Amino acid sequence: MLKRLFDIIFSFLGIISTLPLLILITITIRIDSKGPIFYKGIRMGRFNKSFKILKFRTMFVNSEINGPPITIKNDTRITKVGRFLRKYKLDELPQFINVLKGEMSLVGPRPEIPLYFKYYTEEEEKIILSVRPGITDYGSIEFHDESKLLAGSKNPVEDYVKKIKDKKVKLQLQYIKNQCLWLDVKIILKTIKTIIYTRLYKKNI
Repeated sequence: MLKRLFDIIFSFLGIISTLPLLILITITIRIDSKGPIFYKGIRMGRFNKSFKILKFRTMFVNSEINGPPITIKNDTRITKVGRFLRKYKLDELPQFINVLKGEMSLVGPRPEIPLYFKYYTEEEEKIILSVRPGITDYGSIEFHDESKLLAGSKNPVEDYVKKIKDKKVKLQLQYIKNQCLWLDVKIILKTIKTIIYTRLYKKNI
């Protein structure tokens, strides 16, 4: 109950505090390329129920049809504005709405597309889908530059499973085992710190 209350309060505050930025992003997407403002992708949620995750659209229309369900560095399907939004994780901001709707939490295992769960064990799937997926978690911090790790891959899905999936799952299970409100606060602060350091500070040193 406390976690849900925390999610509602801070996702609402997140929307209000970033409203001018959300409007600016909406305008730039509209100017940059044709298509909808938002991307709505199917993800697996709590209790194995699918939902539509909200993101600002960062790719050209029908890009999923013309390529793999995962992006890599310098992916030509990504728009100019989309590349900037992805770099600073700004495309994830609409997920505050998913949180308000109860489909996601601020902190929790990142939601995956149904395809990836065929690579999970029954136990992994059962535990991970027993909680609400989140906007950020240990895995989001550890693999904040996931697209770079898959750069040049001829089969991004296969390489994701080989190089990243097991480590992500281990971190997700670790979070679920130790989850508490204080841990959520620490992960949120660490996420912000990671984005600032790797995208702004580290770039200038």
